[in-house]
Amino acid sequence: MAIKFQYNKTALQSLNKQLNMRTKALPTIKNKEAALRLEVKKAKDKTVELERKLNIEIESHADNAGMWNEFIPNLIAISDVQIATKKIAGVKIPVLEQVIFKEEEFSLFDQPKWFPKGISMVKELAGIVTEKEFFMRKMVLLDHARRKTTQKVNLYEKVQIPGYQDAILKIKRFLEDEENLSKSAQKIVKKRQQQKVEETT
Repeated sequence: MAIKFQYNKTALQSLNKQLNMRTKALPTIKNKEAALRLEVKKAKDKTVELERKLNIEIESHADNAGMWNEFIPNLIAISDVQIATKKIAGVKIPVLEQVIFKEEEFSLFDQPKWFPKGISMVKELAGIVTEKEFFMRKMVLLDHARRKTTQKVNLYEKVQIPGYQDAILKIKRFLEDEENLSKSAQKIVKKRQQQKVEETT
């Protein structure tokens, strides 16, 4: 990124201000990136753990799969999912608070005796699936924020800070050269004036 500047003291002050701002901000942005990276890993690990838990639950009921043919699907349904938001490293993330189920009433005398247990099993499985979805969403949001933060770190570290440093160095050299030329010109003028004075005397 080519930084546009003029060869004067005002531009030098402005560039120094920009450089200082980025140099001070860089550690904070790096810390944010590290925090987001850690949170992405936690969310990914939790997603994997919930997937494993879901598979274990499903396998544990595999022997009873036949009896689900008797189950009435509309006995239970998710009626609401209560969510909150939480900020992690400056990123708003949805947090699962509670899954609310709507249960239809049924006669214990007319239905198989395992129905209450079946309902609690459905609740548990639906809860795991919903929680897993939330952690997957959390992981995606955090990873997106992490990538943007990494881009900013790279922009500051590899492009802008070196660019400002280079521009400042060029201005300083130019101003030094200009000052040296000015001093040399003054010496030449002074020398000429002295020569004229000597010639007239």
